[in-house]
Amino acid sequence: MLGVTVLTSLTAEDLIADDHALSPAELVERRVRQALDAGIDGVVSSPHEAARAREIATQAGRDDFLIVTPGVRPAGAALDDQARAATPEAALRAGASHLVIGRPITAAADPRQAARAIAETIAAI
Repeated sequence: MLGVTVLTSLTAEDLIADDHALSPAELVERRVRQALDAGIDGVVSSPHEAARAREIATQAGRDDFLIVTPGVRPAGAALDDQARAATPEAALRAGASHLVIGRPITAAADPRQAARAIAETIAAI
């Protein structure tokens, strides 16, 4: 079971407009701690907050905590609606355990080749 922290399409301004007093990073931190307290398997979080989520989980003794990062885009790919995106390499280095890479693959002229190219870029990480 995974908990959702803050959607990768949301910016700090979006959160303010929705009456949130916390920044995306602060809200993610709160929700990661709530997920850990609840004993769930992990969270869905932007690559921008993955390092902090990993740090909190490690401090809690949860090295098995899953951090699933949507908003992952290969270098040079369109961001589409993703406000807090990162490359696959950056997301993994930040502590992501799983990557969600949709449109850069499904919208590619050759989805299989697009997936292979991404896999090749992250194979050494």
